[in-house]
Amino acid sequence: MSKPSRKIIITCAVTGAIHTPTMSDALPYRAEDIARQAIDAAEAGAAVLHLHARNPQNGAVSIDPEHFLGFLPTIKASTNAVVNLSTGGSLRNTVAERIAPAERFSPEMCSLNMGSMNFSMHPLARRYKEWKFDWEERYLLGSDNFIFSNTFRDIGMVAQQLGQNHRVKFEHECYDVGHLYNLKFCIDSGMFKAPIFIQFVLGILGGIGADIENLVFMKRTADKLFGDQYQWSVLGAGASQMSLATAAATMGGHVRVGLEDSLLISRGQLAESNAQQVLKVRQLLESLGHEIATPDEAREMLSLKGAPSVNF
Repeated sequence: MSKPSRKIIITCAVTGAIHTPTMSDALPYRAEDIARQAIDAAEAGAAVLHLHARNPQNGAVSIDPEHFLGFLPTIKASTNAVVNLSTGGSLRNTVAERIAPAERFSPEMCSLNMGSMNFSMHPLARRYKEWKFDWEERYLLGSDNFIFSNTFRDIGMVAQQLGQNHRVKFEHECYDVGHLYNLKFCIDSGMFKAPIFIQFVLGILGGIGADIENLVFMKRTADKLFGDQYQWSVLGAGASQMSLATAAATMGGHVRVGLEDSLLISRGQLAESNAQQVLKVRQLLESLGHEIATPDEAREMLSLKGAPSVNF
């Protein structure tokens, strides 16, 4: 079984590729706002910053390395937090196109979905009548036809180009139990080496539901497949964010919060910032007697290459 961690790593996912600017004024999309919110989240207790880019003109999802360049140096200069770049970001681009920012900037970590899946946000479009930008409604409604493609060939390419060539370690995002078996196959095939870091993703339409029972099942399956050779965290989408984070901590896991995963600070109330979510989960965890990992403690637990080895 996975060993309970002595300290809990808080990851903050700052902006993502699901929510759109209409949904919350707090969602950052300009480079200076992404940087500011990321730095504030780190100061609030996030050891890892999971980062996507946005088009600063209209808030649309972007995988343009130049848009990442707008905030990465500022974040590195202002905080010691681990930077984790997305290899998702766009559901309509190939994996080779999606990893271009990570290849350029060589971060310590990257996210990596462990399988292809339906990935839809189209029900969100029903909640809004007016939009800040004309792309938003079309983007959301069109997601009922999205397939987020991460084939075994794709995963192998990412493992080679980022894992081996850049010594990147991965946040292996598992949206369903089959993704755990995909990861096991990839480890047995030599693509990845222990220790690994698994992010259980619960509550995305197309993946496993955001229930405690599902979290327990996912962890039990991971224990069977990976023994004590993994660290794990949980991402609860939407209103399940804080309850699943608290449950994960009591089970020996780490936690992830941020406006990518939920726009809320409590049921029905929009969060004012990423830092507000980080501070809330930190206070919850500390009230239960848990200690929060620093960025360097996270680096040691996850066997990362260190901040001096990145290219930004």
